[in-house]
Amino acid sequence: MKRRTFLKGSAVVGATTLVAAPAIAQGAPEIKWRLTSSFPKSLETIFGTAQTFAKYVADATDNTFQIQTFAAGEIVPGLQALDAVSVATVEIAQTPLYFYIGKEPALAYATGAPFGMNHRHQHSWWTFGGGADLCNEALKPFNAHAILCGNSGTQMGRLVPQGDQDRRRSQRP
Repeated sequence: MKRRTFLKGSAVVGATTLVAAPAIAQGAPEIKWRLTSSFPKSLETIFGTAQTFAKYVADATDNTFQIQTFAAGEIVPGLQALDAVSVATVEIAQTPLYFYIGKEPALAYATGAPFGMNHRHQHSWWTFGGGADLCNEALKPFNAHAILCGNSGTQMGRLVPQGDQDRRRSQRP
């Protein structure tokens, strides 16, 4: 019995949303932004996140807010995405902020750092622990503001002693 009541309530809410959506979007001006990514199209999972984000924004605004996605190198090289936003070459970028620790060391904490927080800790810190405020304060000099758009967790690098690296190169066919 409770399930039927829930389904009726859900149907009413869904119908109300469908009726209201076009009315909300009618008065909105059309906006077109360009998004540059730090990732190539060949990384379908990561670059695909930018494409999915753009689709969701368009769907939510009845196509009055459109974001065109560009892979690394199509507008600027991948490691220059923050610079492109900073000087208004593009309006938005998809990039991990640890790429820019040379410009601002505090940005290392905005994304997964080796031996740091796991993805759940990172999300909690960002959302509930003031992480978003701290990172956005660090981004002010770059005329940028960060929002979460996925979380792949910490990406570990593999350290190989220099002698082993040289030996492995010489053994390649």
